[in-house]
Amino acid sequence: MPAKTTLDAPAVPAEAVTPLIRGVVVLWRLTEAGGTLSASALERATGLARSTVDRIASTLARMGYVRLDGRDVVLAPRVMELGNACLAALGLPSLLAAHADALADELDESVSLAVGDRDGIRFIHQATRRRAMSLSFRIGDLLPAERTAPGPLFATEWTDAQWQTWRERRAADPEDRDFPAVPPRQHTSSDEDFVRRAARARADGWALDDQLIEPGLVALSVPVRDPRAGGRIACVANVVSHTSRHTAAHLRDTLLPRLRTAVADMERELREAPQPRPGRAPAGLATWTGASKQELGREFVESLARGLTVLTAFGEGRAELTLTDVAQATGLSRATARRALITYEYLGLVRPSGNRGFALTPRVLSLGFPPLSRTSLDRIATPHLAELADRVHESASLAVLTPAGDEIQYTARAATSRVMSVNITIGTRLPAYATSLGRVLLADLPAGERQLGPHGELRPLTPRTITDPSALTAVLEEVRERGYALVDEELEAGLRSVAVPVRDRTGRVVAAVNVAMHAARRSVQECVRDVLPELVETAGRVEEDLAVAGRFARVGVS
Repeated sequence: MPAKTTLDAPAVPAEAVTPLIRGVVVLWRLTEAGGTLSASALERATGLARSTVDRIASTLARMGYVRLDGRDVVLAPRVMELGNACLAALGLPSLLAAHADALADELDESVSLAVGDRDGIRFIHQATRRRAMSLSFRIGDLLPAERTAPGPLFATEWTDAQWQTWRERRAADPEDRDFPAVPPRQHTSSDEDFVRRAARARADGWALDDQLIEPGLVALSVPVRDPRAGGRIACVANVVSHTSRHTAAHLRDTLLPRLRTAVADMERELREAPQPRPGRAPAGLATWTGASKQELGREFVESLARGLTVLTAFGEGRAELTLTDVAQATGLSRATARRALITYEYLGLVRPSGNRGFALTPRVLSLGFPPLSRTSLDRIATPHLAELADRVHESASLAVLTPAGDEIQYTARAATSRVMSVNITIGTRLPAYATSLGRVLLADLPAGERQLGPHGELRPLTPRTITDPSALTAVLEEVRERGYALVDEELEAGLRSVAVPVRDRTGRVVAAVNVAMHAARRSVQECVRDVLPELVETAGRVEEDLAVAGRFARVGVS
């Protein structure tokens, strides 16, 4: 378990990279704390000197993995590229997520996919239902095997050594304090209880969790076996409900046949899927880390940065890599790559695989992924909007279209202190047709899907408001072509704003960002010359974070 890792453990290999171990421990502690800790709290949690914590935080910030917010160190979306490398290399979410999502829709229950991680399990995909009592586990969360439905199924494949490790962990941590994702165990059960559950799971081919994690939570699991790996368990499909909807027995009696059918579809997917083509490996990472070291000096821990880049060498079609493969993908020397791999094997993040190869373990998901796996676009955008507002000295906002499509709703905002400022709060709704944000969002829609105003009515909000539908359609086409919208005193006299789109991984416009100001402060030409480039840069940074965060997790947009 990460909580057991110490920097002076006698088992640390002589060739392990100590700064890399320290950096991983910092990421672990941030993850366990929900994504945010003050530097002082990190010092206490890791046992590291404050100067060491500051240097690690500075290095992680340079990599985009954390954000330094006053006294706090905050996990940033880019750190999810480490977990993305693991999930892409694993290949299961890409192949099976659609089946899990469809099953969740059909059953109207939460469905998850889990993989084994030593004597625990980790979720690699979640399709949750929105209810007052909903599943709180996140992608990457680690749970003790004996308190879950998937656990007994994975235990059917444990070796004697794995069983012994499990027993030792149970004895050392009787309340499951090393599993932050679950409440402490209050009622102890004997080891033999789990042994019997594993034996029954082997005989039945399915397993139940009857309120083992907490009262009211029940779950049913069926293993998904990989025909290409001799029928070994690739992952486990898990249906979760509440006792107000199903007892454990009722969950089994009513949903087991449908779950088995879905699992059969998943196994067919695994059998028939072509071998993935290797994705593009990262390039120039060694050069980048060297340049960062020259710029930041001792505040940049180059061995930590180079070590973390090793994890990003893995990915789709690159599940198993040799030392030479890793060195070539990252641009690092073989000696540097080798020491990083030795360190990761010690930390349980990498395992030997195949003929002199290496593979990532699911434990890589513990490096920041769970707290960010349920992030939202407004949380992603807010720090970027704050930086934009500081640069241009004007308020910056992010908005989305409302479901009706005729209004925008502000979801994130960074205001500046001025005697006369734009007074808009998060949640404010405005007519889309008369705002720069709305025009950017409307312009991305096919002409037939645009709602140009309530009931098709374009009311004059100021003498300058465009109220002719044909003229507005022409303006939207121009916005679509040039990539930005500038609205000059059409919403309110004296108010001028410019907006650009924010696109998701597919290129679809999901939001817009703008800068709004009093018309006396900047001319239209100055907005285009000075503000627009800053807006475009900000939108690009939001899109980069959104692409990383949304690769294997759902990012809430509204």
